Amino acid sequence: MNDDVFTLGRRAFLASGAVMLAGSHVALAQTPGPRRIDVHNHLIPPPYLAMGRKQIEAGADVNPDAVLNWKPQTAIEEMDRTGVAVAMLSMSTPGLAMLSNNRDTVRKLARECNEYAAGLRRDFPGRFGNFAAMPLPDVDGALAEAEYALDVLKADGIGLLSSYGAKYPGDPSFKPLFAELNRRKAVVFVHPTSPQCCATSLPGIAASLDEFMFEITRTITSMLFGGTFSQFPDIRFIFTHAGGTTMPISARIQAFGARHHEFDAAVPDGVIAELKRLHYDIANSTNPSAMSALMNLVPVSQILFGSDTPYVPIAVTAKGFDAMTLADDVRAAINRGNALKLFPRLEG
Repeated sequence: MNDDVFTLGRRAFLASGAVMLAGSHVALAQTPGPRRIDVHNHLIPPPYLAMGRKQIEAGADVNPDAVLNWKPQTAIEEMDRTGVAVAMLSMSTPGLAMLSNNRDTVRKLARECNEYAAGLRRDFPGRFGNFAAMPLPDVDGALAEAEYALDVLKADGIGLLSSYGAKYPGDPSFKPLFAELNRRKAVVFVHPTSPQCCATSLPGIAASLDEFMFEITRTITSMLFGGTFSQFPDIRFIFTHAGGTTMPISARIQAFGARHHEFDAAVPDGVIAELKRLHYDIANSTNPSAMSALMNLVPVSQILFGSDTPYVPIAVTAKGFDAMTLADDVRAAINRGNALKLFPRLEG
């Protein structure tokens, strides 16, 4: 790490009560048993793999073995090696609706995947939580599945993708689902997917490299100016990868809102206030540029540990995070404490 980058990162972290170490090889922090809560941890349910093996393999970038061969036992072994006590499981791209055009087939697949996740919570007590998969853009199906997942299966929250075809979550058609999740004060985890607009715009470059980061920003922008955050303030949203490109361009988003008064009702408290209320995980983002941008804008209380395994090993994020010199309370909050506020059942 050169001195200029280190100095910039250090100044940014000082502003939040934290600094970045310059050492390039740092062992995982030693704790008395696994303590982290990983809010960005993916499962590959057998019915999902059976229906979408080719699409799942294509989304795994270089080496798909860890994804195609995912097992709960090996997931727990990795968790134990990296100090993760609980993994909050969710579905990743390509998502359910990408595997079939048949509404009933997608609804059935969502139910099977959510039943499988509930079984993992039962079979491995204390190690897994889950965000239920939704058969979107089928809003009626999603409403029914959310009710079943939250009331019967006792899911910890709802998992969404950043877009569904040409529709982003700020689209008015999604409002009935968000109204119900707001009534329930649900936790909603939002994960990027390959966008319909431009997933293959750079031949040979995986969408996960850049488009996923842009997708997070598109989704947040869609929900900001669509009024989702202001109209449904009791939903606790989690966005991945330190907000993607949102933090570096937050001033531009704010300036756009200030110029366009047609959005005043959608963002009554202003863009920055809404961004500060959201939660963000730090998966693949424990580097000076990403963390500085995040921590300069967002309170520590809104930052969560996440890894993106099995697509990326937990150690990638964990080692980067453990290489940061942080106040003890800041480290504990990001590793565990902030997640406990969202999921109090995990206390203990």
